[in-house]
Amino acid sequence: MLDPSDVYLRKAQQSLQGAESEAEAGRYDNCANRCYYACFQAAVAALLRAGIRPSGMRGEWSHATVPAQFAGMLIARRKLYSSDLKDTLGRAYALRQIADYQSRTISYAQADRILRNAAMFVNAIVEREGGAT
Repeated sequence: MLDPSDVYLRKAQQSLQGAESEAEAGRYDNCANRCYYACFQAAVAALLRAGIRPSGMRGEWSHATVPAQFAGMLIARRKLYSSDLKDTLGRAYALRQIADYQSRTISYAQADRILRNAAMFVNAIVEREGGAT
């Protein structure tokens, strides 16, 4: 049976590859969407590896809980990741909200920046946690 953290890490890497592909094709809204999910999935993998499980009756990870737990538990408390990563999920989420739900679009500069940040975020977790490739 696959370790759930490996599954999430693999999903994160695939989402990051999708973001890169979307950016190359000039689809910056899609790039922002995939960057957010790459970070979200990588954060879930890191939380699982640290023994942190989702709370609540349904046992699902929420878009509010994951960034809070990652920043609070894995960065601030346990110091497993650099504080440079603290705001990455929040910034990616904000861009995804624009890309998915607003009448504005993501610019090349915004997509390029979030893609670099997402790659740094995912790669930091892959390097520390190992697993999926």
